[in-house]
Amino acid sequence: MKRFGALLSFILIIGLIYYSFSSLMPNEGASLDAPKTEFSTDRALIHLKEITKAPHYIGSPEHTRVREYLVKALEQLGLEVEIQEGFVFNERGARLDKPKNIIAKIKGSENGKSLVVFSHYDSALTPSFGASDAGSGVVTILESLRAYNASGKTPKNDIIFLFTDAEEIGLDGARLFVNEHPWAKNVGLALNFEARGSGGPSSMIVETNGGNKNLINAFIEANPDYPVASSLLYSIYKKLPNDTDSTVFREDGNIDGFFFAFIDDHYDYHTGNDSYENLDRNTLQHQGSYLLPLLHYFADADLSNLKADEDYVYANMPLIKMISYPFSWVLPMLLVAFVIFILLVFFGIKKGVLNLKQIGKGFLPFLASIIAAILIGYLWEIILKIYPEYNEIQHGFTYNGHIYIAMFVALTIAFLFMFYRRFAKKITKANLFIAPLFFWLIINTLIFMYLKGAAYFIIPVFFGLLSLWILIRQEKPNLLLMALLAAPAIFVFAPLIQFFPVGLGLEFLMASCMFTVLLFGLLIPVVGFYNGKRMLSIAFFVLALGLFINAHFKSDFSSERQKPNSLVFYQDEDSNNSYWLTYDDILDDWTKGYLGESPEEASKYIENVAGSKYSTRYTYASITDMKDIPKFDVILKQDTLINDLKKVTFVIKPNRTINQLNLYVDKEVVFNSLSFNGKEVKKDTTQNYYHNRSSNYLLRYYVSDNDSLEVSYTTSKNNKVAFTIKEYSFDLLSNNQFSITKRPENTMAKPFIVTDAVVIKNTFDVDLLEMKPVVIDSVSTN
Repeated sequence: MKRFGALLSFILIIGLIYYSFSSLMPNEGASLDAPKTEFSTDRALIHLKEITKAPHYIGSPEHTRVREYLVKALEQLGLEVEIQEGFVFNERGARLDKPKNIIAKIKGSENGKSLVVFSHYDSALTPSFGASDAGSGVVTILESLRAYNASGKTPKNDIIFLFTDAEEIGLDGARLFVNEHPWAKNVGLALNFEARGSGGPSSMIVETNGGNKNLINAFIEANPDYPVASSLLYSIYKKLPNDTDSTVFREDGNIDGFFFAFIDDHYDYHTGNDSYENLDRNTLQHQGSYLLPLLHYFADADLSNLKADEDYVYANMPLIKMISYPFSWVLPMLLVAFVIFILLVFFGIKKGVLNLKQIGKGFLPFLASIIAAILIGYLWEIILKIYPEYNEIQHGFTYNGHIYIAMFVALTIAFLFMFYRRFAKKITKANLFIAPLFFWLIINTLIFMYLKGAAYFIIPVFFGLLSLWILIRQEKPNLLLMALLAAPAIFVFAPLIQFFPVGLGLEFLMASCMFTVLLFGLLIPVVGFYNGKRMLSIAFFVLALGLFINAHFKSDFSSERQKPNSLVFYQDEDSNNSYWLTYDDILDDWTKGYLGESPEEASKYIENVAGSKYSTRYTYASITDMKDIPKFDVILKQDTLINDLKKVTFVIKPNRTINQLNLYVDKEVVFNSLSFNGKEVKKDTTQNYYHNRSSNYLLRYYVSDNDSLEVSYTTSKNNKVAFTIKEYSFDLLSNNQFSITKRPENTMAKPFIVTDAVVIKNTFDVDLLEMKPVVIDSVSTN
C-alpha cells in the first residue's frame, strides 16, 4: 500500500504538471458552424489565408493588396473606413517612413471615452508571410467584430478598429495615429494583439504609466475563459529588446491598455515559416477567447476610470482563473510567512521532530542541487561548440529547442534524486524540507526588494508551510494529500520552466534548471518519501541521454528545419567595386556558389558594415563584376546664404524601384537645422542629429509609393558637406540583371537583417551640384 500510494502520488504530480500546461489555452479551434455570436477560428482563417499569400512589408505591391483587402473586409462588416497617411520621422534610430493606417469606428450611444482595438498589418522586411506577426491579430479583430455585430448590440462607447502600418520598422503607424489623429485624443483604453512566434498560449500584458489596479480588476470582471497573465511577465517584457505599438500608446498618448501575444515556436518569428500553415489554430482560438469578452465588456464600461496609483500583484491559476492583490500586501504576507516558518521550526524542535543538526545536513543536497543546476546550465555553451550552426538562428531558440529544455530539466532531476539519495538517507523529511522553504523565503525577500511583480511566488510557500506543519505532526503523511498541497507550486512554476528559454532564448536554460530545483524543493513532502530514488535518478539520466540523442538527430537543417542564410550584392560606385556579401558565420553550398570556398572578411572591403537588431554584421565578402544599375538623381532646390549660414534643400530621386535608402554624412558636420520630407528633426531630442554624432549615419528611409527624399538643412557656410547614399532594393532573387539560383529547400532567408538585396553606394558633394548661389548683400538666393 505504501508503494502504491507513492506511485499514485507520482502519477498525480505528472498529471498536475500536464494540467498546468493544458489548462492555459483552448484545445481546439471553433469550426465554421459555430454560433454566429461566437468567435470561430475557421472563419478567421478565411481572412488569414488571403492576407498571407505573400510577404507584405511596407512599400511592397502585396502590402497594397492586403490593405485593399482589409478595407473591403471592414466595409462588408458595415463600417466606413478611413486611410490615415503621412510621413513619420522616428528619432529612435533616425528612421523615416510613410505609414498608411486603416481605421474604422462603431459609434457608441454615449459620449464617454473610446475603446481602440488594433493590430498591425505589415509583415517583417524579410520574406515573412506575417501569419502570426501579426496576421493573427488582424483576423482575430475581424472575426470578433463580426461576432459582436451578430449580437445586435449598440455599444455605449465608440469602438475604433485600427490596423496600424510600419510596426515592423519602428512602430510608426501607431505614432501617426496617437500623435496626429483626432480620435486618439479621446481613447480611454487600447487592446493590442501581437505575436513573437507561431504558437503556444497568448499572454496578457498590461501597458500603463501608473498603477494597474483598475485595469486588472476590469480584466478579471471581463472574465475571459483562458487568462494567461502575471505581473512578472510585464517586468520581464520591459527588459526584452522589443517594444510594441502598445508602448507608443502608453508613452506618446498616456493611453493605458492590454496587449496579448504568444511566443512559442519562436524559431518561426520573422521568417518565411511565419505562414498560414504553421500558425497554431488553438493559439488563434485563444486570441479570440480574449478579445470577444473584452469587446463586450469594455464597449459598455466606464473607460475614464481606469487610471490608478496603486499596483496589484496578479497571476493566472487553473480553476480559479486569476488571483490578485495590492502591492501593499506583499510585505505583510512575507512577514507572516517568516513568522509562521519560525514558529513551525520552534514547534518542530519542541516536538522533537526537528533538530538543528539534521536541518543543517538538509541544506547539503539542496545546495549541491543548486550548484549542479548552474553547471548544467553552462552545458549550453558546450553544445554551441559542438553545433556551431545553432548560432545562425539569431534569436537563440533552435528547432529542437523544446527537446533541449526537456533534456536539461531531466538531467537536473536526475542529479536531484542522486543528491537526495546520497546525502539525505538518515534525515527526516521535515528536517529536509527546511532548506528549500528557507531559500524560498529569501527569494521572496529579494522579490519584495527588487521585483514585486513576482510576489505571488509567496503563495506556494504558504502551502509549503502547511505541508511542513503536517510533516511535523505526522511521520508518514498521506502522499496524495501532500501532492495536492504542492499543486499551487506546480501550477505557478512548471510553465515558467519552459517560458524563459522559449521567450528569451536557450541561453536561459540555466533559469529552467534553477526553477526545476526550486520546484523540486517544494515537492520534498512527496518525493522525499520515494524509496526508489536511485532508480529514478538512473531513469532521468537515461531520459536526458535519449533526449540529447533525439536533439542530435534533429540538429541538422532540412526542408522542415531550414538554415537561415543571407546574400547581398553590394556595389560601391565611389570605388568602382562590387561584392557579394553575407551575414552568415557558416556558409552553405548556396552562399558558397557566390562567395566561393574561401571568402575574405567583409571588413576588408566594407567600412560601414550593416547592423541589425542582434548586432549582426557582414561576415564575408568576395569581389564580383560591376552591374549597370541606374543611379539616383539629385535635384538642388535651394542654396541660400544668410550671413554665415547656408540653407540647402535637395531632393534624392531614385531611378529604380528601391525599398530603403540610407543617408550618411561626416559626423564632424554640425547642422543648425535639419528636416526630411518636411519632418523637422527636433533639437531637444536625446539623439545627436545636429552635432556630436557617434557615427556618419544620419537617416534610414523606408520608401513606399516610389517617393523621393527631400533633405533640408542649414550649416556653416564654411562646411564642406558630402552625403553618401546607399540604395537598397529587395529584389536580388528576381532582378533580371542577376541569375540567382533558387534557394535550396533546407535554407531560408535570414531574419532581422536586410538580405536578398541589391545595395548601391554613391557619394555626392553638395557644393558640386549644378545650382549655384547668387549673393545679394548678406543674403544669397537663386
